[in-house]
Amino acid sequence: MQKSFGDLDSKFRFVVVASKRAKQLLKGAKPKLKSKSKSLIRIAQEEVKDGLIYFEVVQKKKEEEHKAEEGDFIGEDIIGEVEAIKQVIEKKVKEEEEEEEEEEEEEKEKEEKKEEKKTEKKPEEKKRKKSPA
Repeated sequence: MQKSFGDLDSKFRFVVVASKRAKQLLKGAKPKLKSKSKSLIRIAQEEVKDGLIYFEVVQKKKEEEHKAEEGDFIGEDIIGEVEAIKQVIEKKVKEEEEEEEEEEEEEKEKEEKKEEKKTEKKPEEKKRKKSPA
């Protein structure tokens, strides 16, 4: 069972034309035929199948098409930008690593100070325990 797409050469063109017509209908254009369906999309499809919608296939001009010439590299312009971004990222990563190292050192120093305070308190506690007895 082959579906009919009216005068259109392919189902893809049918979909494109019908969708553009449906958008027109949704924006307030008046239907060109009376239909049982209340769906504007269905109405647009019927209009296209019946050949009521005019459309024109526009071909690209030769001037608009750009063929890459030998030696052309599309990304040449962005290589410098990519390198600059790469350097910024590397710098940021290095800074973050240095900050982490500093934080670790500060944490170690705090731990060492806590340990020193604990060792200082222990002899005093022993003396206190011995003196009341």
